[in-house]
Amino acid sequence: MAKRLRVLVTGSAGFIGHHLALALQELGCTVVGLDAILSYYDPMLKYGRLALQGFERHDIRYNQLLGSNLKEGLSFIHLDLTDELALNRLFEEQRFDVVVNLAAQAGVRYSMDHPQSYVTSNLVGFANVLESCRQHHIKHLLFASSSSVYGLNQETPFKTSMKTDQPISFYAATKKANEVMAHSYAHLYQIPMTGLRFFTVYGPWGRPDMAYYSFTKAILAGTPIKVFNNGNMHRDFTFIDDVVRSIVKLIDVLPAPAPTAPYKIYNIGNSQPEHLLELIATIERLLGKKAIIDLHPMQPGDVEATFADVEDLKAAADFHPDTPLAEGLAQFVAWYLAYHGKQAKNAMNASD
Repeated sequence: MAKRLRVLVTGSAGFIGHHLALALQELGCTVVGLDAILSYYDPMLKYGRLALQGFERHDIRYNQLLGSNLKEGLSFIHLDLTDELALNRLFEEQRFDVVVNLAAQAGVRYSMDHPQSYVTSNLVGFANVLESCRQHHIKHLLFASSSSVYGLNQETPFKTSMKTDQPISFYAATKKANEVMAHSYAHLYQIPMTGLRFFTVYGPWGRPDMAYYSFTKAILAGTPIKVFNNGNMHRDFTFIDDVVRSIVKLIDVLPAPAPTAPYKIYNIGNSQPEHLLELIATIERLLGKKAIIDLHPMQPGDVEATFADVEDLKAAADFHPDTPLAEGLAQFVAWYLAYHGKQAKNAMNASD
């Protein structure tokens, strides 16, 4: 990777964006992070991530670009992608080479009751990113999609060549829309675009709404955890460090223009589905405390299994995610206990 690349990372206060911004900065890139710091989950976690990047909370309140004096090569702007004029001004001032769009309204279940949030963030916001990339001649746009686009597909592993026109959640529908929108811009304006279908990303500084995080919290507190489809679920859990390495490698892999557009989709997954009850058992071992399991039927919008075919990623980037679940969860639990401090450690000690 060229060390002097100027990279915009949207969603840099988010889980993946935080880790990516730091990794790119350490590689010598000039990175600008952008985030709206929405309250879908506790904003204090987002402020904690930004503090690791060198930004104090009082600096983040202002909708202006901060100089990179706080951490060499890394800046931050508090900005919502729906602010079209401010976003375009940022692109004009910074002259980015590459954009990695990770900002989005996340969550399958939340989309059941709050679809308008997904229209605003995932459709309007992404359309503004595409248009800014067009106007300012971005060399490569990489954008977050999701394994949820595979919807009702029964055949596994999921391959990027499969049809993805049967989403079963509105969140998945907006991610599929992002892929289609990006393809149209790649075709019309010959902007290289790469979509990243993430498979259940986990690890330190993760999202509290994800199962592994909420399970850890509940086990420590001695409260029941809801397990859907009576536990008959498999997920392709993908460790955050592997996800970041995949993105970094793909920044340099420009999609070929043939047959219709410089456009490519990759699965970013461990290609090793794990049973949900094995996830719980591993967390139990790491905490030294048993879970209280409350079994429920399948939820609307959910799928029984995810499983990524990553052969395209291996061929293009000479890399594929492979961190074992037990190893990744050990790092997460160590972070969780440190981040949540005495309360979490007291809960562990109470079980001894």
